[in-house]
Amino acid sequence: MAEQRRLIPVQVPTARHDEWRRLLVAQHGVIAVDQLRSFSIGRNAITANLHAGRWQQVMPRVYATFTGPLPRDALVAAALCYGGPDSILSHQTAAERWGMVRAVEGPVHVTVPYHRSAVSQPALVVVHRSRAIRHIVVETEPPLTSRADTVIDVAVAELSERAAMKQLTALITNRAAATVQVRTQLELRPPPRYRAALLQALDRMEQGVQSPLEELFAVDVEIAHGIPSARRQEPFIVDGRRLIEDAVYDHMGIPLTVRLDGSTHLLPEVALRDRRRGNAAALAGRTCLVFGWDELTENPCRYSAEVAKALWGFGWHGPLRTCPRCS
Repeated sequence: MAEQRRLIPVQVPTARHDEWRRLLVAQHGVIAVDQLRSFSIGRNAITANLHAGRWQQVMPRVYATFTGPLPRDALVAAALCYGGPDSILSHQTAAERWGMVRAVEGPVHVTVPYHRSAVSQPALVVVHRSRAIRHIVVETEPPLTSRADTVIDVAVAELSERAAMKQLTALITNRAAATVQVRTQLELRPPPRYRAALLQALDRMEQGVQSPLEELFAVDVEIAHGIPSARRQEPFIVDGRRLIEDAVYDHMGIPLTVRLDGSTHLLPEVALRDRRRGNAAALAGRTCLVFGWDELTENPCRYSAEVAKALWGFGWHGPLRTCPRCS
């Protein structure tokens, strides 16, 4: 009990000791200067605690009431204190909290009302601004941007339009947010860049693209080289079971199947299913092409030529267009 009393500055009224403890527990030992003033702790008391080695300054106007390394939760609390009232976790940090991406070391991302004076502090906090903060916040503890807004923010943070589309597809197909919710937010609050590209990525998902690999095939093989768009997620009956093919061209009168093998295709039961589908396709007189991550990532141009050759063999007369990556 004596130790607890020593942790509470003498300036804090006795009647507010419990309030002080609750605040420090909620904020992981971090407190803002405005909060300190509300407990009657002024600049001289702050300076005394810093000089005595009891506290440390984390960032402007924000202090930790302990010394030593700053745990991640304390850094997050400090970033929100620094951002001020109505600040919320966003971008990479919100994505981590939602479980959309793996947590990484690095600065905390917060979004603050547009008029707020806080600026980014290297290695500690990245400050973003929004005029619509009331419309993007979810009142969790701590407060976060909504799932849809977080997905958009993470995608828009990518360095290229193509990378943004891939990121959006990866997040949505991993069920980070619903397509309709993301589309609504894109239309209500257009991001500063990539809006058209992100809407195109949403269109492809609504047309059947269900994985980043399928998106890669649709964009870097079909669209980039002028190959007609396949029909996606088409059902076929194999061994009395309804199985789904990734891409087919039957709507053109061409019995061609393109199968896209991601990481799950290494599983024994999935590999067996794929062999049965392949055999069934061959017996039905269908041509089946199979591509994986490595080939479509490294050389989509080469494999677009294989798709075009198969289509030509069944009577398609379209040209194979070159893209900026074609040699």
